[in-house]
Amino acid sequence: MFDGIYFEFPKIAFVIFFFIACETLCKMKLPSFYFPHAAQFMQKSVSASKTLFFLKWLGIVMMIVALMSPVKDEPYELKPKKGHEIALIVDASQSMQARGFDMNNPGMTRFDVVKDIVNDFIKKRKNDNIGLVVFGAYSFIASPLTYDERILTGIVSQLQIGMAGKYTALYEALAQGVNLLKMSKSKSKVAILLTDGYSTDGVDRIPLNVALDMAKKEHVKVYPIGIGNNGGDYNRAVLMKIAKETGGVAFGAASGEQLKDVYKRINELEKVEIKNETFSYLHYYYFYPLFVALLSLMLYIYLRNRRGVN
Repeated sequence: MFDGIYFEFPKIAFVIFFFIACETLCKMKLPSFYFPHAAQFMQKSVSASKTLFFLKWLGIVMMIVALMSPVKDEPYELKPKKGHEIALIVDASQSMQARGFDMNNPGMTRFDVVKDIVNDFIKKRKNDNIGLVVFGAYSFIASPLTYDERILTGIVSQLQIGMAGKYTALYEALAQGVNLLKMSKSKSKVAILLTDGYSTDGVDRIPLNVALDMAKKEHVKVYPIGIGNNGGDYNRAVLMKIAKETGGVAFGAASGEQLKDVYKRINELEKVEIKNETFSYLHYYYFYPLFVALLSLMLYIYLRNRRGVN
């Protein structure tokens, strides 16, 4: 249990010399004129008590040891996983409130159907490091890259239509997805861009070419998905261009079933090795000597008072 323990503040040990000096030089002297037999009394009671001497110094030493902060490092290593680092870029603009996308649940909005399918996709990609970008008139990172599917699915379930504005800043969202993957050291970076609309002029502050240059510079493979009617709801030509220039594949889905099939196809992405990470947990043991110090000093005071010493 105590193997590998070291002190965070070892120099505090020198404080012991202060107590030794005080013990030697600061002894209490009582004038013999007023208490002629005090020295003899003290010798028979406290100063001659080896038990009290031991308890006092045990308390002092243990307090110093506690202040030195005994600690132990326990390394913890995350096992390497084979998978992608994926940015899920999800359209939450006002157009996503259209209904009838899922024939089995015609009352559900497109966005509700997408959330269910995305959550199912996340649960199947257990070895992937996945982050989430939500966009409308602007885009934001709803979750950084994480392996924790419970966090991701919880965030997806809380997403709402229009939470990023009612328009569609498609190219800005793509750039935001690239930024999410920018710090990744993985060789396989994938962005899955889902939208049901065209880029809104005057709202999208980043040109398509700039967003594509960013993706190519960071080696991000983009898989654009257009949902709804081709040509009416989304711009297939733009999605094809994004896929072609980044090495991905463009998809279209006119229904919830087709969207499920799209995610199944993306689920067949090749695997790559993600490096493992090592962390170190610190376990502190100062409370053990502190407890011994308090116990010994309390016993010292009790025995000292019991002997009638003030």
